[in-house]
Amino acid sequence: MFESMDELEASVRRRLFRMRDLVDDMSGVRGDATSADGAVTVEVDGNGALLNLAFGQSISTLTPEEFEERLVSTATAAAGAAFARRAELVAAFNAEVTE
Repeated sequence: MFESMDELEASVRRRLFRMRDLVDDMSGVRGDATSADGAVTVEVDGNGALLNLAFGQSISTLTPEEFEERLVSTATAAAGAAFARRAELVAAFNAEVTE
């Protein structure tokens, strides 16, 4: 517990500032992935929303089904990377505020 009101106030202030830092960090999260053949590159934000989509030269040799598979699997990998980064940030935040 806290010995004084000043200690309590300082603790709350630290947690508030740390929470603001977390919000800033979360807004900067990005995830990206490129298919193994380099045909598709996807970048997403921390919520998994598409930010950038690029196609390599080999895209022209893919069938529609292959293109769909590459696009979906690459976007899924990019979102997974972004979500993993968000999880790291939240875990670090939780560890800090429980000290």
